[in-house]
Amino acid sequence: MNAPSSAEGFVSRQDTAHYETGEPVKYAVADGIASLTMSRPDFNNAQNSQMTYALDAAFRRAVDDDAVKVIVLRGEGRHFSAGHDIGTPGRDINKPFERVHLWWDHTNKPGGEYLYAREQEVYLNMCRRWRELPKPTIAMVQGACVAGGLMLAWVCDLIVASDDAFFQDPVVRMGIPGVEYFAHPYELNPRIAKEFLMTGERMGAERAYQMGMVNRVVPRAGLEEATYALAARIASQPRMGLALTKQAINHVEDLQGKRSAMDATFAWHHFAHTHNELISGDRLGGFDGKAMAAANKRAAEKDEA
Repeated sequence: MNAPSSAEGFVSRQDTAHYETGEPVKYAVADGIASLTMSRPDFNNAQNSQMTYALDAAFRRAVDDDAVKVIVLRGEGRHFSAGHDIGTPGRDINKPFERVHLWWDHTNKPGGEYLYAREQEVYLNMCRRWRELPKPTIAMVQGACVAGGLMLAWVCDLIVASDDAFFQDPVVRMGIPGVEYFAHPYELNPRIAKEFLMTGERMGAERAYQMGMVNRVVPRAGLEEATYALAARIASQPRMGLALTKQAINHVEDLQGKRSAMDATFAWHHFAHTHNELISGDRLGGFDGKAMAAANKRAAEKDEA
């Protein structure tokens, strides 16, 4: 293991990230609708911190613009998002950013504190902030919506999916009980959520619709048209009415325990990271992006056999 037992004299880990783009999120506004487009198509819109902070800035920009009534979150290319970046050249887990929450810099911290502080900032707290922003949000999902991609779709108020979209959280393979923004039992029936996590299998758009996780399923060719037609319909409603409606329903979810359940599971998530490091030296249980993709392929071949 490369972390000392104390932070005293600790040197920040080396940042070796190489970004393929300076614009990981594109921003546009038309007809009262802001479009936030994740733009790392060569890596299936895997989310590094560069993208996460760019998303945060784009959401803030849309909230601050009184001309914007509705926000659409989308991904460029074949897939909505393949999840958190655990293996591209732009993986920037060791890079210090100007933080937007009151957690300290993680890069010079030892042991479990390293990931615990980072993921409070870029995953749990940012996702909660985006869920609670006062303007309606719609996720436009095509192709893969995997692990960290679920977090981005789930913070949105509505999800419109193409008929070839699929949803998956395979991180139990890492010995981890689901992604950091743990909304699974609220997005799905608890028994279905257990199946979803314990098997790590893909859930197609149609079943996700049947489970109530997705609002509408449309042909891939009509995904953009259907999403923006829905956004335009919502944009015709009064701003304050939309904000209060969103606040009310989010409040009901929190009364049902969503926030406190997420806090508890975040702690278990980080126990799993630390457990992995103690027994193997690797916080992710030996999986990077390529290993996870290979495991997915093997599982799919087994299912087809």
